Amino acid sequence: MNRRIRRSWSHTLLALALWSAANSAFGWIYPEHRDISVLAVQGLDAERKAVFDRLWQDARAGDEQRLCAQGADAGQGTAPGCIDWAALSGIGGDHSCSSQEMLETVRTSAWILQVADIAAQLKADLAKIPVTAPANGDEGLIADIQRRFASEASRAARLNALRTADSRLQRADPQYATRADANFAHFLLARPDTSLNPYAYGQLTLWPGSELNAIGVWTTFHLNALLKASRLAKEQLAPDERRALVRAALFDEAFALHFLEDVYASGHVAGTWGDVSQRKGTHDYYNQNGLEVFTWAGRDKTIVLMGDAHMRPQDAELAANTVRASLEQVLDAAAGRSRDYEFPYAPSIPAAADAFDVCRNMTFPSRPELEKHADQFSPFAEEVLLPTPVPGLGSGLGAMPRFRSEVGKFTGLAGSIDARHVSGGFESSQNESGWIGGLDIGVRAGLGLEGALGDSGDGLVFGQIGFRADSNSSNRAVGTSLAQLSGELSAAIPARTALSARIRIPFYLVPGDLVLLSPMLLFNPTAYQQIAVTAANGGLIPWQQGLASPIGRFQFVLGRELGVTWYGLSGNQQLVAPSDPPGGTGRVVNYKSTNFELPILEYRVYRAFGANQSSAILFQLFAGADYPHGESVEYPLGAPPVDLRPVYSLGLRMVFDWRYYY
Repeated sequence: MNRRIRRSWSHTLLALALWSAANSAFGWIYPEHRDISVLAVQGLDAERKAVFDRLWQDARAGDEQRLCAQGADAGQGTAPGCIDWAALSGIGGDHSCSSQEMLETVRTSAWILQVADIAAQLKADLAKIPVTAPANGDEGLIADIQRRFASEASRAARLNALRTADSRLQRADPQYATRADANFAHFLLARPDTSLNPYAYGQLTLWPGSELNAIGVWTTFHLNALLKASRLAKEQLAPDERRALVRAALFDEAFALHFLEDVYASGHVAGTWGDVSQRKGTHDYYNQNGLEVFTWAGRDKTIVLMGDAHMRPQDAELAANTVRASLEQVLDAAAGRSRDYEFPYAPSIPAAADAFDVCRNMTFPSRPELEKHADQFSPFAEEVLLPTPVPGLGSGLGAMPRFRSEVGKFTGLAGSIDARHVSGGFESSQNESGWIGGLDIGVRAGLGLEGALGDSGDGLVFGQIGFRADSNSSNRAVGTSLAQLSGELSAAIPARTALSARIRIPFYLVPGDLVLLSPMLLFNPTAYQQIAVTAANGGLIPWQQGLASPIGRFQFVLGRELGVTWYGLSGNQQLVAPSDPPGGTGRVVNYKSTNFELPILEYRVYRAFGANQSSAILFQLFAGADYPHGESVEYPLGAPPVDLRPVYSLGLRMVFDWRYYY
């Protein structure tokens, strides 16, 4: 049983490390997917638009309340009361794992309208934030400072908008974070060499045993949609069967288009290989900074792509042109409209949305019912794929520069300096408050997930051991003749050294709940992983999530971190207490104490990451309680015992955090 729990814990930590799937594996965000599809439908010629509208009306028969009257409503705002066809490309892949599941989710789930509302609000929030190149420092000191501040302000606003949306999406759709954490279905497959042409590359992406990838997934579902659309043109069908076939074809195509749209996200062209840290870091870098690419059709000129949550109008238009070409093939097949090549036809294709699961499968299986149409399908695929970006090479010579992110196991050093205000001394008559300064240096090891979560969450898990040194307190040992002296002898709390330890772990609702709920790993590991991912993204308490700003990151962290200091482990500490009876020089008291410290608010002013090392400077507001124990009177012999009380403190710490990632 213990081995099973350890294995489940390992899987859970892996799921947390792959939370990047919720951001990097998903490609364009929901409102960007929908905008691309709206543009694609708006650009249809009149004849094809009429075919699309007619098919959509057939598809929504019986579901008129849930499926919108318009297939692509450009004016739809927040709190939509229905789902249009254009929204399906945002739901496919991110909020469903197959066309069949997407159809069931859209028709029957209560939460999908919440997802649509969250996406609409996110679109409105992002529309206020400009997409600009990062400041480069070439315009002089003042201009550079102004531009950098504006750039950081835009970045912070975008992170906060995404943080809010991701947290709401996770609550509405509990599987949102973990749905696509197992494979590369949303990414382009890296080229093995430079000799591939579009046709050979297309074959490679769908070969049985190939890793799931965006082009392969699009091909699978697009071919399904074409085969079903061909039946509409060639067969006389009963009304109910025809409506079911129309619905299946349109949902298959919408699901396929999600992945076709993803190939125009810069991070999904570049971040296609490597470990989790490399994929995430490369993905994020190119999404934010853009990527110059060739297309299969035009290697004599290049285009610049942006990525997730950074889509510009020209990015949307570029993707929409290719999406429109794919959709037109399905519409022409359904209408029996002739092309220069013959549509594939399979009378045995079922009138049901395809059930191939892009979340659970790691590679493409052999599907004879589709493979026999491969040669006939090739001109359709080539027509759509020619305008798409040429993916980068895989690992080796000529590969694009890679970047790492702060994801994975690490060891590191942490040094801190702090000042805290204490409520008084340990002895009950010492009520005057004072100040204590301290230094702490420690070695820590843990799991870093900040690179996966961005600035929005708190996925940091670590344990630390170290050494601490405190100055003597500024308040005096009243009631003794030593109070008139200066320095350590007269301090209510003399200078001390101690062994220290620190632990940090996210929580779902209350501190420690991930540990208390760990028995769930035995009977429902999936549910536990979902809880753990929510905890790593800031938990259920909204104000526990990080807030990005132009000057750094703020987070309320109460309950996420605990520091413990053991004074007197290597020998008793000593202090001076008043004499009993009064009038003497005082009593020398031996004691030990344990200080518990809880950070409350954290401000990270600086953070840098390069290759496999990171450094950060942060400030923490913390509260502490120092509990004495084991007290005894050392001098004078036979003096009455002393009862010591806890000392409470409030302080501010500056921490330098250095880590090495493996």
